[in-house]
Amino acid sequence: MRKSIVAALSVVAGGIIGAVGAGKTLSEKGNKYAELSKKHLALFLLMNQWVKVKQEGKNLAEYFENKGYKNIAVYGMSYAGETLINELKDTDIKVIYGIDKNTDLIHTDINIVSIDDDLKKVDAIVVTAITFFEQIKKELSEKTDCPVVSLEDILYLL
Repeated sequence: MRKSIVAALSVVAGGIIGAVGAGKTLSEKGNKYAELSKKHLALFLLMNQWVKVKQEGKNLAEYFENKGYKNIAVYGMSYAGETLINELKDTDIKVIYGIDKNTDLIHTDINIVSIDDDLKKVDAIVVTAITFFEQIKKELSEKTDCPVVSLEDILYLL
């Protein structure tokens, strides 16, 4: 009888431990998906603002020209980074290089470097990874003395 009680308690305890572990895993996945959702919402809002700017007949080259930024670097080579580079083609603003953590996975016409590499002198670095702007700005400010600006801020200033 005692062995069967111990066995039953072991099964119940194992079930509880398993449920707690599964709950923790689901909670971690839920947090991961929530963060990813926030990131994509921020990206959607950024791109929506960009469309509004274009509908008003404005473009990003005007901002850079007004600031005296002729040679820039772009941090974040995903959707927004690629779109920024495409918008600046055939303008007087030159994207000298891109900066991204995934240098091996990016295929573009410009040189891509890591934040850990030596960064060539440019007039400004535009950060397209808007959800991590403050952290990225801090890291870049330790490596360069040029202005580090958020693409989001630029779009709302135009």
